[in-house]
Parts: sequence; C-alpha cells; structure tokens
Amino acid sequence: MAEALKDKYGPEVPRRIGALLVAAQPRFPLRDFLADALDGYAALELMPRARHIAQALQRHLPPDYPAALELLLASLGPLTAKAPAPEPGLGSFLYLPHTLFVAQFGLDHFEESMRAQHDLTQRFTAEFSLRPFLVRHREATLARLAQWAGDPSVHVRRLVSEGTRPRLPWAARLPDFQRDPAPVLALLERLRDDPERYVQRSVANNLNDIGKDNPAALRATARRWLRGAGAGRRWIVGHALRSAIKRGDRAAMALLGFGARAAVRIRAVRIEPARPRLGTSVTVSFELVNEARRAQQVLADLRIHFVKAAGHATPKVFKLKAARLEPGGSLQVRKRISLANLSTRRHHPGKHRVEAQLNGEVHALGAFNLVAAR
Repeated sequence: MAEALKDKYGPEVPRRIGALLVAAQPRFPLRDFLADALDGYAALELMPRARHIAQALQRHLPPDYPAALELLLASLGPLTAKAPAPEPGLGSFLYLPHTLFVAQFGLDHFEESMRAQHDLTQRFTAEFSLRPFLVRHREATLARLAQWAGDPSVHVRRLVSEGTRPRLPWAARLPDFQRDPAPVLALLERLRDDPERYVQRSVANNLNDIGKDNPAALRATARRWLRGAGAGRRWIVGHALRSAIKRGDRAAMALLGFGARAAVRIRAVRIEPARPRLGTSVTVSFELVNEARRAQQVLADLRIHFVKAAGHATPKVFKLKAARLEPGGSLQVRKRISLANLSTRRHHPGKHRVEAQLNGEVHALGAFNLVAAR
C-alpha cells in the first residue's frame, strides 16, 4: 500500500521550520515552539498538520503580525537560495504552513500579506492562502492579480489563475465566482497566450471549473479564444473542454471539430475477462470502421457504469482516442481499467455496463460481472 501523504509530512517538518527560524533569529523559542507544534501532531491529516504548525508559529513569533511575517520570510532566505526540503519527496510542501499563517492571521494586513504571497508562491504556491483575501478584499485582490498576470515569474502568473479557480481541490470553493465567473474570466483573458505550459494548464483547469457551473460561459470563451489561436491557446481550449466532452456536450465537441454524428460501425468488441475479480482489471477493446464515402472526425470515449454500495450504477467516462477516419479506414481502440479500490473510486460486485461514446453519442458494447476477491 502506498505511503499516506501525511506520513511524508512528519515531525521533521516543524523541526526544519524551527531550525530555519533560529538561524534567522537565535532568540526564537525553539523548544517551546516544537513542544507546541508536535502536541497532537501524529493524529492529524496533512492539511490539519500544516494548520497546526501555522497556529504554533503565531503563538511563538512576535505578537505583531508584520514583525512576525518579516522574521518568518527572513528565515527562508532569498529566492535564489531556497531552503532545502527536510527529506526527499517532501519538496516545497515545507512552505505550506507559511502560506496558511498568512491566510489565517494576515487578513487585516493586506499589503504585507500580498507581498508575502508573491514571495511564497515562488517557493511553493499561495493558491490556498489567496482565497480568503478574495473573499475579504475582493476588489483589491482582483486588482493586484491583474498586475501579477504580467509578472516575470511563471509561478506568480500561475497563481493568478490557480488561486481563483472556483472549485480548487483541497480548498474551499468560491461561490461568488461560481455564480458569476466574469471577474475570473477577465484575469484569464490576460493569461490566454502565456507561453509557459505550467500557466496554460492552470488556465485550462480554471476554465474547466467554470464550465461545471457555467457551461455556456465556457463555450463562449472557448469559441472566442479559438479565433486566430496559436498552438498554446488551442491546447488550453482543448484541455478546458475535457469535462464538457466527458459529459457528452455536443456543442463543446463541435468547437473541436467533433460535432457531427459519427457514422461508423463498431466491430470486434472484446471485454476481457467477462468475470473479473475485485482488485484485478478488465480490458475493453473494439474497432471503429468508416464505411462512408467521406472522411470523419471521431472522438471516442469509454463509459463504464460502476456499481455503487447501494446497488445502483453511475457512469464514469475514460478518454480513448480522437482521430480522422478516411473512407474505408478503421481505428482500433483498447483500454485497461483497474478494478482495485482507490481513494477516489471504490468498487463493488455486480454487473457493470460498458458503452462507447462517439462524438457524444452512446453505443452499448456489453457488460462484465465484477465478483468478490477470493
């Protein structure tokens, strides 16, 4: 079994943070800080551990927030000489408590906190700490992000997009932007031609989030961005439409050239094994044949109706292939699906229907019966 992420974030994290603070300020009360930070630490998950460290920092740093923040940032050294991680594999997560310190204790000190986030996002990411400022200081934060969209640092530009995602994983949602994404879209407009894939991916993920609550806004943005688009912007649009494509949104597919019905024949369907055991896998394969006299653009996805604990089934879509089929041409597709239990998907015995989704249209392929492990 894979090691839990929280176990990679062990007691060496507050010890390393404390050592950095002592190096910057020898009078820092290291022993008291560590006793506080490690009290109850083992029982906490990753994010609560980081918050626990941030709260301990607040109790042992100077009581004046600007002074505390100045010492905390000074302990990290200049950006050109980043502090090393406390162990291999942890990397920049060392700085997560620093960002949470800003989020929890810095809301009444906008300028100091925004300067800190500009620094911290270049070491880790300030996407979590930025969100309370979007709630408390919405207009001022949006104005600052508009400036940062042109920042020389790729990490700062990415923060503009990542921090404003309405449905950012591991973070509280931004319901105001779920209802009206216009302020976020205005920022993304400034980033749509960013040359860095790191930023492009974040922009696409933000648009994908927006599309889950405002599909029409996503389609309108994608349609506008595709006009005169270069390779980078086309990549952003394609990645941003991925959830809409999985939902079978025909209008979204049309933007990518897959709006027409796929007039193809499905043959040589194989679902093996027919009775897989829990914890193994199943492989689905089939062939698409274009029997028309014209070439066709085909976007092929796979839908499996996974049985839930209550006995009902819900479909999950897996990406397969996108291809241009010439007259008489064929496309072989194959997908192996793990049936091991995951943190994001639990499996249950029962009949699982299997379908192909071709340009948004669903075609039955068959089924497999998942049986319990021996």
